[in-house]
Amino acid sequence: MPVEVTWWGHATATVRDSGVTVLTDPLLVRRLAHLRRRRGALPPPAAALADVVLVSHLHADHLHLGSLARLSPGTAVVLPRGAVRAVPGLRRLAGLLELTEVAAGDEVRAGAVTVRAVPASHDGRRLPIGRGGVPALGYVVEGAARTYFAGDTGLFDGMADEVGPVDTALLPVGGWGPFLGEHHLDAGRAAEALRRLRPRHAVPVHYGTYWPIGMDAVRPHEFHAPGQEFARLAAGPAPEVAVHLLTHGESVRLEHAR
Repeated sequence: MPVEVTWWGHATATVRDSGVTVLTDPLLVRRLAHLRRRRGALPPPAAALADVVLVSHLHADHLHLGSLARLSPGTAVVLPRGAVRAVPGLRRLAGLLELTEVAAGDEVRAGAVTVRAVPASHDGRRLPIGRGGVPALGYVVEGAARTYFAGDTGLFDGMADEVGPVDTALLPVGGWGPFLGEHHLDAGRAAEALRRLRPRHAVPVHYGTYWPIGMDAVRPHEFHAPGQEFARLAAGPAPEVAVHLLTHGESVRLEHAR
């Protein structure tokens, strides 16, 4: 059975596997604070329709309260353990959505798929003054195939062991500003992640969508180039991996032999 991946922009993607619709880190707005969506139309209302939503960490471009409020009542939302305590706005959504907090290693069943939380190397606090103690996560969605959504992460020791075998990897390859810290994947580090993980398919995400207002001329290649650079660099250490460069709103159907 094929798995379908749709990239809506930034870290927001839909994975359809075994009749289950999984939505990652929904960010469905044109502007977030100082960030403006510079590429791609806004996701349509149908993008908010999901059986389960995965939130990787508490940064506002990944846990966006306004976008979560657009979900249908009763939608299951999986978040890092401690999220509701750290983000008071989630309490207003608790009566509308089914919030489940998890830690790395925990599994959640959603219809015919299992979602397993895995570690990430990233500051998961609600910035700028959030409390510590809420680690960032990635997730592996297993149904007809195993799809890894990395959220936001840098490379870390034991990455392949923690994530396990996967068929498709949704990897961040850039950001929303001209500079990335070490706890992120840029195009080169994402190519190294492919070498370690050895999936059959990869979809680059988390680039080319949002950029700070007034900074259009500051290192613009960091906005435009990461996807293509990732595909070029991945051909060296992971030539057997098929890299799918999606435009905003574009889908790809991936066949997996299991």
